[in-house]
Amino acid sequence: MNYPSKLIENAVEEISKLPGIGKKTALRMALHLLKRDEKQTLHLSEALTAMRTKTQYCRQCHNISDDTLCGICTNPKRDESVLCIVEDTRDVLAIENTSQFRGLYHVLGGIISPLEGIGPGDLNIDSLLNRIAEKQNTDAAIKEIILGLSPTMEGDTTAFYLTKRLKSLNVKITTIARGIPIGGDLEYADEITLGRSIVSRIVYE
Repeated sequence: MNYPSKLIENAVEEISKLPGIGKKTALRMALHLLKRDEKQTLHLSEALTAMRTKTQYCRQCHNISDDTLCGICTNPKRDESVLCIVEDTRDVLAIENTSQFRGLYHVLGGIISPLEGIGPGDLNIDSLLNRIAEKQNTDAAIKEIILGLSPTMEGDTTAFYLTKRLKSLNVKITTIARGIPIGGDLEYADEITLGRSIVSRIVYE
């Protein structure tokens, strides 16, 4: 593809690195930004820079946060006795959009995938175990763990591993009902199906 400017070409190259965006779409975006008021483009640039440099991760659940603790963990209306384990922030957003879950979360930061070289030590599993153990025999004890993982081979492998590690902690372990299609990703499930899966969760065996 021929570009009228090296600056445009550089912008297209960077934009096309985003998932789902090809060179033609990236070019349309670059030309659109070029036509916009300069302040609007600068605001976009500043917002992206701030997001990348200032975003934190909640020290308790590892969800994306503006502060040391995220808004969900500090919300007094959440049920501290129920903890939903998910792969990443996208899954937190997907479940929150159903308005069917009022417990807390723990974001693993991935799932076990030997083919990609991701093992249990690469995930936020130790902090999960410590989090549960520290609250045992207190008013804030965690009584139920929901395995909110995508029903893929890697998701099932991670769920199986977690179940073995959690058995000694004497907590109820459930998994979301399989209204989510096997092999599908949680973030792409429609809100009704995902909501019913959360409400109709079953004991993990």
